[in-house]
Amino acid sequence: MRPTRVRTAALAAATALLAGLAVTPAAHASTDQHRAGSTLAQLAERTGRYFGSAVDNPELSDTSYADLLGKEFDATTPGNGMKWYATEPQRGVFDFTAGDEIVDYAKSKGLKVRGHTLLWHQQLPSWLTSGTWTADELRSILKNHITQVVRHYKGKVFAWDVANEIMNEDGTYRENIFYKTIGPSYIADALRWAHAADPKVKLYLNDYNVEAIGPKSDAYYTLIKQLKADHVPINGFGMQAHLALQYGFPDRLRQNIRRFADLGVDVAITELDIRMVLPSDATKLAQQADWYGKVTDACLNVKRCVGITVWGYSDKHSWIPSVFPGEGAALPWDENLAHKPAYGAIHDALASAAKED
Repeated sequence: MRPTRVRTAALAAATALLAGLAVTPAAHASTDQHRAGSTLAQLAERTGRYFGSAVDNPELSDTSYADLLGKEFDATTPGNGMKWYATEPQRGVFDFTAGDEIVDYAKSKGLKVRGHTLLWHQQLPSWLTSGTWTADELRSILKNHITQVVRHYKGKVFAWDVANEIMNEDGTYRENIFYKTIGPSYIADALRWAHAADPKVKLYLNDYNVEAIGPKSDAYYTLIKQLKADHVPINGFGMQAHLALQYGFPDRLRQNIRRFADLGVDVAITELDIRMVLPSDATKLAQQADWYGKVTDACLNVKRCVGITVWGYSDKHSWIPSVFPGEGAALPWDENLAHKPAYGAIHDALASAAKED
């Protein structure tokens, strides 16, 4: 086990801000020049991991944003382009245009792709949600959807979020259309169908508010343990890590990652961002940097934590303000694609681990 690392450069900058000292452009330039030799992806690769960022299709037209994404990261996740509403807008009629655009972009930049997501209770097409289905009918629809999408992207994605957000906060099953019509067996079925369509791709369950040890993560622990016992193909657990400063850092994150790894599955931080109540200030940015460093350290301390993905890398294109009014500033780059203290914390944690390895 590696000890928690001291993220000196980022914390020094944050301390200067807290003390009311101006962090001059020259100071920023000096710090960035010191870090310029390696990207986050390059440092992560030295530890056997990836460091990625999600991207949505409209963002690819922002040339400076898309170029930086291709330089700093080695993996990406389509924000929306592979969701059901996009891939099967009419029953049995598939449209892979949006997903293919991101796969093609990723290939041109040398990035690998996480597939997201085969089933979710949101962003479903109206033909599916407005229909009245028997269990057998819905199983057939679900099987066909998973089979067609996974086959299309076979060899083009390295992992799939097969089932997304299937638990409530209290650890009970979310009563989505699949649970209410088919029952909990749809989860194992979905994993089996995905595996049949692409036996080599890594299959994940993925959710938010599962970073701490508690009822929701306990429910996933129990489910994955049972799936493994039943020989259902399950390769990984995705902790989204949409965190917020006002709610506190997740309790025992590292121990939680480790217990899932001990089940024999990979763990990934899949949608990391750390929002705050606006306006941002020196204190909040320092705390945010510390948290980004802690999340990175937690992953680095568990061998089977295979990688980290931030949910977009810049506040310029963050989803947070539109969903959480009055909150934002959640990402390691600001609206001008400049590094925030959080970037330094991530970089320093990765660099320290890369040296050790």
